[in-house]
Order: sequence, then C-alpha cells, then structure tokens
Amino acid sequence: MLESVQENPYPESCVLGEGPDLHPWLKPVAPFLGRWRGRGRGGYPTLAEDFQYEQEIAFSHDGRPFLRYEARAWLIDGAGTAVRPSGREVGWWRVTPEGYAEVLMAHPTGIVETYVGQVSGPQMEMETKDVARTPLAKEVAGSRRRYTVEGGELIVVQELEAMGQPMQQHLVARLRAQSA
Repeated sequence: MLESVQENPYPESCVLGEGPDLHPWLKPVAPFLGRWRGRGRGGYPTLAEDFQYEQEIAFSHDGRPFLRYEARAWLIDGAGTAVRPSGREVGWWRVTPEGYAEVLMAHPTGIVETYVGQVSGPQMEMETKDVARTPLAKEVAGSRRRYTVEGGELIVVQELEAMGQPMQQHLVARLRAQSA
C-alpha cells in the first residue's frame, strides 16, 4: 500500500518576505528575484534574418545559497503573435556575499555552460568559463551576459561567439516584473 505524499516542506519563493528566508549570501542578487516577462530582439550573422521574441524568466530560492533560474522564449511576428517556441534554459546562480558569482546553464539543444561573473548593485555581468556540447549540438565557443534591474524592468543583453563568428551582440530584451 502506498503512503500518502505530504506537501513539499521546502517550497521555493520568487518573492522576498514570502516562503523561506533569503540566505545572506544572496543579498547581492535579491533584486533579480521574481518572475519577469517581456519582449526582445535578436540576430546573428549565421541567421537569415533578425527576429523578435517574447521571454519569461524566473529567479527563485529555497533558503539555500543559490538562485534557481529558468528562462523560456518564443518567436513572435511583427504583430506580436506567437510563431513558435524558441530558446529555453535552466540553471543555478551561486553568489558570495561580496558578489562573486558562478552560474550553471543547461539548454535542451545539448549545450551546458559555466559562467563566472560579478554582481554590482542591480547588475550582474558574467562570461563563460567553459562550454560543453553533445555531439549533435551547434558549435558555441563562448558568451557574455548582462542582467540589469532598472525602473521595474529586467534588461538582458547577451553576446555570443558561435559557428565560427567572433563575440558579438545576439539578444537584447526588456522584461517587466510580474505578480507572483
């Protein structure tokens, strides 16, 4: 006979003051906590044309010294209508009280990245330390990212070095905080 399953005793929270206490080491990244949604634009020399997309990003914690990160995007047309799913990634942000950061990101396209960076006020800048790929994944050599919280928005800028191209801007998005 199966035992009854209890409610999760360790819930995650995207909101300060709700759920578990924020670990003191996460104070530098507290401005990122929450759910964000908005639009962006992207392009790269290996693509036929530039594109527009909508994106959702969530940062949560369970009281331990790391943030859980999840992002998903979908392409949109000029009228803002969803066209098809696009990028998706999950990961973990580990931060020291001084703002030094180590980030792990995994993509369903067969790419796993480690980043190192620094949090300074409401901004996190990071760049890849390592990139691992499955045999069928596209060639990605590196990336730089900047996440900035400003005026109720999360601004995300990503540069990419891939497919034989030098490091250059790939994505820019402006996301607004969503209610929990």
